[in-house]
Amino acid sequence: MKRYKKTDKSRTKNWKLEEHVLFNEYESDPLSWKKSVIINKTKLLGKIEELQNLSDKSSLRYEIGLIQQIVNFPKSDKIGIMNIDGNGDTIIMNKGALLEELSQISQSQTFERAHYYIERLKKGVEKIRTSKINDINLNRWKEYTDILTDSLWVLDKRDASGAHMGWYWGNFIPQIPHQMMLRYTKKSEWVLDPFVGSGTTLIECKRLGRNGIGLELNPEVAEKAKALINKEQNPFNVKTIIETGDSRKIDLKKLLEKQGIKETQLLIMHPPYHNIIKFSNSADDLSNAPSTESFLKMFGEVIDNTYPILQKGRYLAIVIGDKYSRGEWIPLGFYTMQEVMKRGYSLKSIIVKNFEETRGKRNQKELWQYRALVGGFYIFKHEYILLFKKEK
Repeated sequence: MKRYKKTDKSRTKNWKLEEHVLFNEYESDPLSWKKSVIINKTKLLGKIEELQNLSDKSSLRYEIGLIQQIVNFPKSDKIGIMNIDGNGDTIIMNKGALLEELSQISQSQTFERAHYYIERLKKGVEKIRTSKINDINLNRWKEYTDILTDSLWVLDKRDASGAHMGWYWGNFIPQIPHQMMLRYTKKSEWVLDPFVGSGTTLIECKRLGRNGIGLELNPEVAEKAKALINKEQNPFNVKTIIETGDSRKIDLKKLLEKQGIKETQLLIMHPPYHNIIKFSNSADDLSNAPSTESFLKMFGEVIDNTYPILQKGRYLAIVIGDKYSRGEWIPLGFYTMQEVMKRGYSLKSIIVKNFEETRGKRNQKELWQYRALVGGFYIFKHEYILLFKKEK
């Protein structure tokens, strides 16, 4: 970021513009703008080096206390740590994580442990360390509190902000593609959704700065999805493309060539659950498969068609649930998992996500409770997010 003096009125407009750009970049980032502080990187590194040279605990705790006070009350800054108009680069840091790091240093029982934490803080300020598959700075991993790492996801309700709407039967909640993209893609990479439906994945692509391609069998649904996606702002100037056709048969290599790419970096699939919701009258629609076996065969053909265009070492996420048929639990999710593993993918995680009600069960809680008691079964309150890695 360029640095402008507040007294330079000729540059006030430019300063405001850069501030706006910063806000846009970080509002969709795990480092939430409202929880972050802009710090003079050069000044902070200088202060950290001073901490490394201290020789007694009381001096160390006193100096740490001063930094904590400045972070909490920027107007008390007399050493320029919060001075973004002064000399030196600036850095955006999560306020809570920074204060926690400082507290660990202050509360260390030994000088050896304190210096370990000081060095860790220095690395977090000084260097960015990311992996090949995402933009997460591992030197500041504590800041990513919004990224889920547990295998049980209890989410209160779907994100209904922006262009997201729940009008489409069977669409999944936006938090799922949001989490998958943060964990398994970098900005400007490509995401493919072979069952794009109402466009949830592509809306999240726009928000997070990923390019997205969606495939949709039903032309009417595809047109509605395009209109909805177009309502979402595009601050990162990414591409979002919807192609109408059968995900088992579309020439994906040709489709990608039109965009000047050969591979995608993430596949996200939320296939229609067999024989639960009828999405169309087409025989090519997986929801119209005459049996569970034929559903799995058709879904396997989708996996076969998409496998070649996923980059080696990257991930496939499938959102699917089980079903009942004639009083018997059908483990559709695990059958699907087996079909994928037959095709060269390794299983990385099985995430269980809750859901409180579906459109088909809305306002029928008591009825379903009665049915469960009579039928001897339990009401579905979960679905799976199956995570796979392409190894070859």
